Amino acid sequence: MSSETILKEARALPFAEQVELCRSLWDDIVSSDKLPTGEVELIRRRLQDHLDNPDNVVSWEEVKAKLDAKYPACPTN
Repeated sequence: MSSETILKEARALPFAEQVELCRSLWDDIVSSDKLPTGEVELIRRRLQDHLDNPDNVVSWEEVKAKLDAKYPACPTN
């Protein structure tokens, strides 16, 4: 099964199941031995920083606007 097919099926799931799928996949990625230890630690530190400072965020709209301005030929959606 192609990744495009899997993604299409995942998008058809109810929102709560999509979130759970993302969490499960992310947990598998972080716990795998394929990520270098330094990257795992960086992810953990960034997650903890977010948990400690949940209001210190940038919206997707802001990120997308900056990317669109910097890379106008590259679609981000």
